[in-house]
Amino acid sequence: MNIFLKKRQWKLGFLIFAGFIVLGSIFYTSNLVEELAKEEEKKVKLWADALTSIDTNLEQDIPFVTLISKILEQNETIPIILTNDKGDIIEHRNLNISGDISDKILERKLRSMKNKGSYFKIEVEGVKQSLYYDDSNLIKQLALYPYIQLGLIFFLALLAYFVFSISKKAEQDQVWVGMSKETAHQLGTPISSLLAWMELLKASDLDKSMTQEMGKDVERLEVIAERFSKIGSKPVLISNDIKKILEDNISYLKKRSSNKIEFTINIDEDIQTNPALNKELFSWVIENTTKNAIDAMSGEGKLTFDLKKSNNNICLDINDTGKGLHKKQFQTIFEPGYTTKKRGWGLGLSLAKRIIEEYHGGKIFVHRSELGKGSCIRILLPTN
Repeated sequence: MNIFLKKRQWKLGFLIFAGFIVLGSIFYTSNLVEELAKEEEKKVKLWADALTSIDTNLEQDIPFVTLISKILEQNETIPIILTNDKGDIIEHRNLNISGDISDKILERKLRSMKNKGSYFKIEVEGVKQSLYYDDSNLIKQLALYPYIQLGLIFFLALLAYFVFSISKKAEQDQVWVGMSKETAHQLGTPISSLLAWMELLKASDLDKSMTQEMGKDVERLEVIAERFSKIGSKPVLISNDIKKILEDNISYLKKRSSNKIEFTINIDEDIQTNPALNKELFSWVIENTTKNAIDAMSGEGKLTFDLKKSNNNICLDINDTGKGLHKKQFQTIFEPGYTTKKRGWGLGLSLAKRIIEEYHGGKIFVHRSELGKGSCIRILLPTN
């Protein structure tokens, strides 16, 4: 069961659902703004007709003129500018400008309304005029609302993700540390028993080569128990011969791998620095990355280890001739739970990343990969 892929599917599903909600909100608000804008346009048309009616009814119906004047005065929200036939500004209202209104500001507002193309042609006392108008502040604010809402949703989602990630990481660390300590404790008893049996076998007439190889496996179990016991505590880093660590681990893994795997180690002679390492944990990284490469080759191919110096770092390249990776997998293979195998927890490379980057201050990443030709995992360790 690939936990990583299922987790990613849940995240993708949640993002799609959230996207539909946001798009629905934007669509609904846009329709609402459009309807309100039409209503305001009707009001401006009514005021334009009212201005024309004042000229027509000025001497005929004084009460009617008074009613129209009240209608015009009730416009307290929609910005309007009235110009004569020469384009000069006669009157303006609701421009929402603080302080004194200069001619330049009025011209700029008028130019903006003209560009928008929102106006009505009227005729008052035989003079042709133009009534320009703009959306009210309410409509402008309402038009911005879905984007403000989107920003708030994004911020809250980011904050929730950050808080959740921290709490989840802390919980995972606690579980991982507890599991590691318990594993080390559980391994202690059978290892002690095996050591005792080894001493008995050595005293017998069995072939010494058999007991030697069995002894190496028991020592390996001790190393594994030591590795698990160090998880959760800050490891002690001391100067170590990285060449010897690499060679010893490859020698052990080579004997326990398919004879169809060709192992090659290339060590640059310029490497003289012994970096600060925790031998047990760094050996674990080599073991995990090597086993991952062997799995990628399905137990057959070439595995090359290149140890060299790169600027202020010691560089270890682990090259395989396996199936390779897609570019989108370059980061995901280091995520906990990611695996392409039917069996497995997908913790090997994520553990290697943690050991190298958190405990040793280095870097581990996919340096290059090509489908059908293989991959190169690069490890960088600081020299000081």
